[in-house]
Amino acid sequence: MNNVKNTFKEVVAAIMPVTIVVIFLQIAIIRLPMEALLQFLIGVFFVSIGFFLFLLGVNAGLLPIGELIGKRLPRTKNAWLIIGTGLLLGIVVTIAEPDLRVLATQIDNVSKGAISATILILSVSLGLALFVALAMIRTLFNIPLHFVLIAGYAAVFLLSFFVPDAFVPISFDSGGVTTGPMAVPFILALGVGVASSLRPKDSKDETEGFGLIGLASIGPILAVMILGVIF
Repeated sequence: MNNVKNTFKEVVAAIMPVTIVVIFLQIAIIRLPMEALLQFLIGVFFVSIGFFLFLLGVNAGLLPIGELIGKRLPRTKNAWLIIGTGLLLGIVVTIAEPDLRVLATQIDNVSKGAISATILILSVSLGLALFVALAMIRTLFNIPLHFVLIAGYAAVFLLSFFVPDAFVPISFDSGGVTTGPMAVPFILALGVGVASSLRPKDSKDETEGFGLIGLASIGPILAVMILGVIF
């Protein structure tokens, strides 16, 4: 019940400010038709219910199972299994990411099908999965995070000179939407679980599980840029 109460408070804190601002703008400035405002309020109601159920599921199921998988994997002492699991989970979690589907649909509509939603989703998913696997390698072999980040963003910077202009903003948006409500809880819990199993409990190195999302978000940027070069 405490989890339910806390989740309800989180949803109210997230949704209410937006609702209040829109209603204020409606009264003071924009004066939308009442039908549009009613549709907005109905949407807020359904979003609140969906967000509440989603966060409840994340806290009750996704985070615990992600961390449990992360803690159990190192016990196998099989580096390839750990890396492969990170790769596989990165693909399936990103495909299920609702933010990515919204972006892919918008790009498909704007480009009139030239950049299909399916191709973009698969490219972004593969890019993120490869960098989740790279993050597992970094954790396993204790590679400093800043080395990998510098190399990754250097590759992004260099590749941006060879990519069509339209693909540069799309690639950075693709990196942003992968850090959404589906991918972040599971992948972050996985990274923390792996790091905590490989490092002593009293070691500061246990925090190496963090930074995984920032590292993984480079993958979709590079993937979409490479897609732009191919196009």
